[in-house]
Amino acid sequence: MLEIHAVKLNANTPFTWTSGLRSPIYCDNRMVLSYPQVRTFVKEQLAALVKSRFADCTLLAGIATAGIAHGALVADLLELPYCYVRPEPKKHGLKNQIEGYMPPGSKVVLVEDLISTGKSSLQAVQAVREAGAEVAGLVALFTYGFPDATEKFKQESVPFYTLSHFEVLCETAVQYGYLEPDKLSIVQEFAADPTTWWKGS
Repeated sequence: MLEIHAVKLNANTPFTWTSGLRSPIYCDNRMVLSYPQVRTFVKEQLAALVKSRFADCTLLAGIATAGIAHGALVADLLELPYCYVRPEPKKHGLKNQIEGYMPPGSKVVLVEDLISTGKSSLQAVQAVREAGAEVAGLVALFTYGFPDATEKFKQESVPFYTLSHFEVLCETAVQYGYLEPDKLSIVQEFAADPTTWWKGS
């Protein structure tokens, strides 16, 4: 992810996320799709995660928008039914929130690109449950490991597993020169308290 610049680090000039949070990290896992070898690796590792953690899964569902492609690739590899979940129902047409066929009682594993605040993931969880299916759990490429997000998943009884996480990112970034060692503490402070980290100085 660092090699293909799917992850960018800037401790001096933070990025602004969709949620409004200022962050020294920007993670764009859509970049994975542009590199066949990396894409294949990620697909195979996510599939292995689903098989090892959720062996009774009967359907995969990608979370819009960045999780859609990753989910479709994994579903194809595992030969499982697939659909995707929008953040809210469409305003037109059939007004679907879940695109594709999700039979009631399905044991669904959601596929996300990354977990930050957990908002989009938990919206998808609610939609799947309202459709009469069971959320077995969730897999993703990366998590920031924010305590609030982890607690929310716990409260909703949704186990999740990721291919990588914040601590590994930091260690690897310093080891291979993507992040200067003296900037590591700044990035770590963000993960410990993302809502109040940026003071503009």
